[in-house]
Amino acid sequence: MLRHDDPLPRRPRRVLVAGVSGAGKTTLARRVGSLVGAPHTEIDALFHGPGWVPRTEFLDDVRAFAAQDAWTTEWQYSEARPILAARADLLVWLDLPFTTVTLPRLLRRTVGRRVRREELWNGNVEPPLWTVLTDREHVVRWAVHTRGKLRVRVPQLEEHAPHLVVVRLRSPREVTRWVDGPLRAAVGSRAGDH
Repeated sequence: MLRHDDPLPRRPRRVLVAGVSGAGKTTLARRVGSLVGAPHTEIDALFHGPGWVPRTEFLDDVRAFAAQDAWTTEWQYSEARPILAARADLLVWLDLPFTTVTLPRLLRRTVGRRVRREELWNGNVEPPLWTVLTDREHVVRWAVHTRGKLRVRVPQLEEHAPHLVVVRLRSPREVTRWVDGPLRAAVGSRAGDH
């Protein structure tokens, strides 16, 4: 497992970003995709149909974009994880402090989206804020309950997928340093390497 200042062995082409809800997976996946020239597919948009109903085409869509030469996405959904990991060449793990970084970000994002009635995917908007008390799958409750799972999943993946480079980032500062350092170096020094 690489740290924020370790060089990447090659220019990444198919990138996964792992982290608990609110860690900044989508933001980082978009940024990485822009730098490496790999389109970003937001996996939540593939999963959630209207009314928050899972789309029946989800796994077919995942297989289709995973088969492409270059992409970035978030490492989510148990059915999709193995498909994506088999094709990815880099996984970036956002292992940020939960109570001081991730949870406050998630709360700000959730409240802001609800207040603005921001459309997320396929016509869906954040549910009323009080549903955090009643819905076991509310994004805030989900983050609290699942926050430790990646500490098991990522090392297991690394053990079973030797082709996959794993970078663990533990703070927003490390994220910035990694993007501006090893990632830019891998893209810049191997610009013609596909």
